[in-house]
Amino acid sequence: MSTIAAITSPSDFESHIASLTPSTIAIISFHTPWAAPCAQMSLILQTLASSYPPQTPPTVSFLSLDAEALPDISESYDVTAVPFLVIQRDGKVLEKVSGSDAGKVREAVERHAGKGGNTGKVGLPPALEATRRNEEEGNEQATTTEQANGGNDYLSKYVPGADDPKTAPEMSSTEGQKEELETRLKELVKAAPVMLFMKGTPSAPQCGFSRTIVGLLREQGVRYGFFNILADEEVRTGMKTFSDWPTFPQLYAGGEFVGGLDIVKEELESNPDFFADYVAAPKGQGGMAAPEAQKQPATAQA
Repeated sequence: MSTIAAITSPSDFESHIASLTPSTIAIISFHTPWAAPCAQMSLILQTLASSYPPQTPPTVSFLSLDAEALPDISESYDVTAVPFLVIQRDGKVLEKVSGSDAGKVREAVERHAGKGGNTGKVGLPPALEATRRNEEEGNEQATTTEQANGGNDYLSKYVPGADDPKTAPEMSSTEGQKEELETRLKELVKAAPVMLFMKGTPSAPQCGFSRTIVGLLREQGVRYGFFNILADEEVRTGMKTFSDWPTFPQLYAGGEFVGGLDIVKEELESNPDFFADYVAAPKGQGGMAAPEAQKQPATAQA
């Protein structure tokens, strides 16, 4: 069965691609170690790869690389979110798939590489199905439980066991901590008219996605506040829930969540003046600045 080649450097990637024949289909998977959906994608690709027998020369080749560790390669394929799959042949991109939908990934791979030779023995797990329990079965179970606890008067004699489910939530100090964190995050997203939550700093971004969005804001002439989520695990974890967005960078404008890099790109493509209310420098000269040095949005100036 075919295996997935782990690419760890640009030279590894270049040499691997160069070794493929013009007819070989390359399945390139971009992932990050911290994104949970990438683990699911890894399992999907391992299953798919195992269904293709190894051949010389290979008809299909599976590659996997860390999108943040190899940002130049990621940017060359316009990777703005992970997991992200690129299918190419002879250096030409045939299709891209964003996300970890097993059905979409399998259809895309089989559309270009054909179906694997392993039929029936290895395959993607089927969707789980839930079957409603009929009333008779439910009554039977209830009767059995009642008898096990002492008959019709079991409630008066019942003593909870250690393995019994909780009937009420346990109170702890974590509730107060969550409220404090939410209050802090509400203040952070409004700390500047434009706030960027990123990995690293604008002068030293720690991932390709953060570096790309910094470049976009600079190009648009936007001055912005930023927060390095790598320096505060509490904020890093909390922002995922607060924004309902699992990855970074995250951009806020006027205290409202805009999105990640892919959303920001889409907004600019559909509306080149998307940041018009927040421009505080000539095009190409945007960057980090203190909140008071930034241009306030039009609604705030009124």
